[in-house]
Amino acid sequence: MKTHRDLEVWKRSINYVSALYACTSNFPKQELFALTNQIRRAAISVPSNISEGAARKSKAEFRHFIYIALGSLTEIEVQLMISKNLNYITNTQFTELIRERDILAKMLVNLKAALGKE
Repeated sequence: MKTHRDLEVWKRSINYVSALYACTSNFPKQELFALTNQIRRAAISVPSNISEGAARKSKAEFRHFIYIALGSLTEIEVQLMISKNLNYITNTQFTELIRERDILAKMLVNLKAALGKE
């Protein structure tokens, strides 16, 4: 691996951030500093932690940052469920965003496994 930019999961997570930003841009204005902000912060955390972990010196440290990215994806899942329940997103949007979240989670689990144990 050369850098985090070579990882498919990082590239895909960058696109996911854009999708979540687009989705939350339609949320009510009163949610700007609440649910909108929470989703966006959790989304940004995924590629940020992948890149930070990849820059670390050991595989153990990289795995730690993968766990943090996985935690952020779990936060996003909950926040999207709430958004759907509040009718801020449609069932179709929810399904598409959760599907991509699940793909990213599987990719991170596979990356963590590929790093092995030190």
